[in-house]
Amino acid sequence: MITRDQLVHACDARLQPERFKDYTVNGLQVAGRDQVGKVMSGVTACQALLDEAVAWGADLVLVHHGYFWKNEPIAITGMKQRRLRTLLVNDINLLAYHLPLDAHPQLGNNAELARRCEFRVTGCADGEFGEGLLWLGEPPAGLGAAALASHVGRCLGRDPLLVEAPGGGEIRRVAWCTGGAQDMITAAREAGAEAFISGEISERTTHMARELGIHYLAAGHHATERYAVQALGEWLEQSFGIAHRFVDIDNPA
Repeated sequence: MITRDQLVHACDARLQPERFKDYTVNGLQVAGRDQVGKVMSGVTACQALLDEAVAWGADLVLVHHGYFWKNEPIAITGMKQRRLRTLLVNDINLLAYHLPLDAHPQLGNNAELARRCEFRVTGCADGEFGEGLLWLGEPPAGLGAAALASHVGRCLGRDPLLVEAPGGGEIRRVAWCTGGAQDMITAAREAGAEAFISGEISERTTHMARELGIHYLAAGHHATERYAVQALGEWLEQSFGIAHRFVDIDNPA
């Protein structure tokens, strides 16, 4: 067992959320019981994950996508009321980290994507490691656009949507930012990347990729962001001797 406050302090110290200007509250979002022995992690604090947490007897739910986003409705009604009621009635803590868990140089989503896809990290285009979100690196040798897409699909267990730019050849420099970062494609091209990987795609992204001359892989918001929260949960388990369980609520987006 560890106290809730000790656990939150440890996560805050590791991820340093105060360095980020984010769209949501990073850290403890809903307070539950004081003692934590079981942590359930997941990508998003949806009702299905909360129901799993109740069934397992979790003391704390750890997620990448929590609540209280900028410009969301303030009223506690409908879906929001049901989710919060589940946490409060069952005295479960909700701990969420958004951008800090994307950018972290060891535990973050970008770091985990690089590790799983065997990219050699060479830099960060929009800041220092641990702060910047657009990472740069080298993929395994000998991969063209289609082969890179197949490789990423095998690594993530989901085939990405590939927009091929004119021309071909081996990709020697790749950029990536997990989640909904498709509009970083211009910055990725300016940084010298021949391919850019993110989670989502917008209508405009196809035209931008073709006209900028950069291959684009939309590998799935959920699929690219499943791993950092697992890494953080495993770190908590190893550091404090608590039980951790990751639950993957399937999401095709």
